[in-house]
Amino acid sequence: MMETEKRAMPKLQIGEYSPAFPIIQGGMGVMISGPSLAGSVAAAGGIGTIASVGLAATSDDYNGRNLSEVNVSMIKKYIAMAREKAKDGILAINCMCALSDYEKQVRAACESAIDIIISGAGLPLKLPEYAEASAKTALVPIVSSVKAAHIIVERWMKHYSRVPDAFVVETPNSAGGHLGARDAEQAMSPELSLANVVPALVAYLKEKCLHIPVIAAGGIWNGDDVADALDMGASGVQVGTRFAATEEGDAADRFKQAYIDAKENDVVLIKSPCGLPGRAIMSPLVERYLSGTLKNIGCKANCLAQCLCRTKHETFCIADAMVSAYRGDWENGLFFCGSNVWKVKSIMKVKEVLSDLLSCFKMPEGAPYLS
Repeated sequence: MMETEKRAMPKLQIGEYSPAFPIIQGGMGVMISGPSLAGSVAAAGGIGTIASVGLAATSDDYNGRNLSEVNVSMIKKYIAMAREKAKDGILAINCMCALSDYEKQVRAACESAIDIIISGAGLPLKLPEYAEASAKTALVPIVSSVKAAHIIVERWMKHYSRVPDAFVVETPNSAGGHLGARDAEQAMSPELSLANVVPALVAYLKEKCLHIPVIAAGGIWNGDDVADALDMGASGVQVGTRFAATEEGDAADRFKQAYIDAKENDVVLIKSPCGLPGRAIMSPLVERYLSGTLKNIGCKANCLAQCLCRTKHETFCIADAMVSAYRGDWENGLFFCGSNVWKVKSIMKVKEVLSDLLSCFKMPEGAPYLS
C-alpha cells in the first residue's frame, strides 16, 4: 500500500511571531503548564503557554491575603524561567478574564515582554488597554462563537483602533477546563463544534476583509485532527491535554498518572465556582461535589472576580482544588482535562507529542527541532 503523501507544513503568523510548527500548547492552570512545559514546547518549535492563574500558590511568599502581589512576581519569575528553556522560541501566557487580578496579570506579562497573550473565560474587551505598554505583544482572544468574535472586533476597533492578532476557537464540546458556554447543555451543542464555528468565523473575517488567523482548539489529538482543522480553514491548532502528561510538564507525577488511569466514562462536566461549566476527571473531590457530600471549606484565595464559593458559599474553593491537583493530591484535587484524556496511555516527551501531531506534514528544510 502506498504511503499517503505528506502535506507541506503550513505557516502560522500571529503578529510578529511565526513558529516552526502551527501548534500552540494550551494554557492549563494551576501550574499544569508552567515554565518547564511552556519553555520546552517553544524550544521544540511550537508556541509554549504559561497559565497565569494561581501562580501565587506555588510561592512561599503567599499568605492567603497577598494573591495579586505574589501573582505578579511569579508571572515575571516564570516567564524568565521559560525564556531560558525556550532559547529563541515563542512564548505565550494565558490570562483568564474571570480572574480578580486580570488587569495586573496582563500588565505584568507585558512588562516581562511576553510574545503573546491568549485570553478567554469571558470576553477580553479591555485587553488592548491593559497591554498598551508592550507594542510587540500579540493579543489573541479565545471564543466559542462568531458572535463573541464579532463583539470583540467591533469593540476593539471602536475603542483601540486595532483588531486581534488571532482568534482561538475553543469548542466546549471537547475542550478541557473552563468552557465558553452558559451551561452543560450548551457546552455539548453541535452549533459550537469546530466544524461549525471555524469555517463560519473564517468566512466572517474574510467578509470583513480582516486577515486574522483562526486557531482550532478542543479535541485535537493527532495528525489527522490537525489536518482536519486546517481543512476547515484554521491556520493552526491549540492542544492542551496531550501536553499536560509529558515528561516536561510541571505537574506532579500523580497528576499525570490520573490522566493515564482515566477511562472515557470518567470525564464529566461540572459547574465551576466561577459559574461556567468545566470538564474534569471524576476524582474523589468531584464525586463528593456532585453527590452533595463535599464539605465547603470556603474561599481561600479571592482569585475569581465572580465566585460562588465566596459569595454564596456554594461549590468549592477552586484555587485550593487546583493546587491540590498540581501537587498530586488525588483525594482533594480538581483534575481538569479534555474529552480525549482517556487516550493518554503513557508519559511522553514534548517532542514525541509534536511529532505525532505533525505526522501528516513534511518537516521544513533545516528544522532540527524534533530530532
